[in-house]
Amino acid sequence: MKLAVICQAVTKCGNWTHRIIHTGQHYDAGMSSVFFEELMIPRPDHDLEVGSGSHGEQTGAMLKRLEPILAAEKPDWVLLYGDTNSTLAGAVVAAKMGLRIAHVEAGLRSHRRAMPEEINRIVADHLSDLLLCPTELAVDNLRKEGLAERAILTGDVMYDASITYRTAAERRGGVLAESWQSGEFALATVHRAENTDDPERLRAIAGALDRIARTMCPVVWPVHPRTRKRLSEIGCLTGAVTTIEPVSYFEMLLLEGRARLILTDSGGVQKEAYFFRAPCITLRDETEWVETLEHGCNVLTGADEEQIVSAAAKIQQVGPWTAAYGDGNAGATILKALADFR
Repeated sequence: MKLAVICQAVTKCGNWTHRIIHTGQHYDAGMSSVFFEELMIPRPDHDLEVGSGSHGEQTGAMLKRLEPILAAEKPDWVLLYGDTNSTLAGAVVAAKMGLRIAHVEAGLRSHRRAMPEEINRIVADHLSDLLLCPTELAVDNLRKEGLAERAILTGDVMYDASITYRTAAERRGGVLAESWQSGEFALATVHRAENTDDPERLRAIAGALDRIARTMCPVVWPVHPRTRKRLSEIGCLTGAVTTIEPVSYFEMLLLEGRARLILTDSGGVQKEAYFFRAPCITLRDETEWVETLEHGCNVLTGADEEQIVSAAAKIQQVGPWTAAYGDGNAGATILKALADFR
């Protein structure tokens, strides 16, 4: 979604040559190719075909396969997104090759080093030449780390995407989303390793979702392949919850816009809930998106079953929401920052 915003901005500007490197970290069609098609992103110029594996295996494969591509392309900028293993690998390879690096979504901090994404984003920020920050808090985080001179407040590309693609999604419609009455169901997503790799946390989350589905409202859960595998391994039944296959980005936007509340461990979904003014319960012990916690719009429960159920019972009394993530022009602002860099 972040890439799609930059692709749109490049097309409108017309002064950039843009090459896309796809790592293949998400290799399932439901988690990868469908997004390129829906968001009208050009086919990648390079596909590393990394696939699944441990953090070390994925990052190592990316390091090896990225170097010859960057050597051949000789880009003016290597643009990195978010906090994935591909962000870490891209930062390390580009820095060692002396290429300029810009990090989209820079400055986010959970202040929890046990979280792999935290390591990725810290390394990427400290190696990058230009830090493109979605919020004032992100800029402040970088100031505390002595990186203020590299930081620019751009607004959030995900907000750009939500504006553009929600309109497109509503125009096209979605069979799945339309089968659920607006405001009458909860939407859940669970994919973070801290939840899926810990049987007790996963059981507690599944138990809470089941209780919400039985006592409050239907729960729709698009199950990430990794999560489905873990549920099967630990013999955890989802009971009254409606589990479905991963959905497209458009379908997800429609579901988020119709949901009574959202339960998630995804940073992106937390923000989309905020953009759409849907009350959110975050199934983690911390969040990088601290702005969403204001006025109870987002509530942290961790994987505590009782806290999750209690929060779900209270979450309708929240708000107001504020314009914490910019004005919807982050893509154009990022391209200007790249062009103006000296």
